[in-house]
Amino acid sequence: MSIKQDNKKKDPRAHVILEYTEEYQNEVIEMISHIQTKEYNVAITQEDQPDLFNVKNFYQTGNGNFWVALYNNKVIGTVSLLDIGNQQVALRKMFVKSEFRGSEYKVANTLLNHAIEWAKEKSVKTISLGTTPQFLAAHRFYEKNGFIKIDMDQLPFNFPVLSVDKMFYQFRLA
Repeated sequence: MSIKQDNKKKDPRAHVILEYTEEYQNEVIEMISHIQTKEYNVAITQEDQPDLFNVKNFYQTGNGNFWVALYNNKVIGTVSLLDIGNQQVALRKMFVKSEFRGSEYKVANTLLNHAIEWAKEKSVKTISLGTTPQFLAAHRFYEKNGFIKIDMDQLPFNFPVLSVDKMFYQFRLA
């Protein structure tokens, strides 16, 4: 999935979504860590997120996957689906660099739609997610895109709740 790019000048809205490969590991870890700790002051370290050091085995199995949004071959966003069984997935690692956020660029929309289409192709029934109270724009984004706010006790029994997760959303595909 990509947006057309004018050959004469670089269009910052022109980005491409690709499946994660290890060549993007350092950029992904740096971008996510920066957003979490510097922009939103979330008390989480890289070491608290071993999944980022083993994306292939953690996310890219079963109905799960991990994608990067690239602009000029640089990582500007990520999204992943973690297979949690019973045709359910957890949406994780949804991050976009600050300069590429918003309706002008639609990077988050493109990433989310890509993940939802993947889930549909895999006959997934629900996509659940946990987030922090600080991510107010993310809450609005998920709600605008059809996610319903739910209580923690409405999550699938096998949903991996992170210590920073205090708010939960769900998207039903079937």
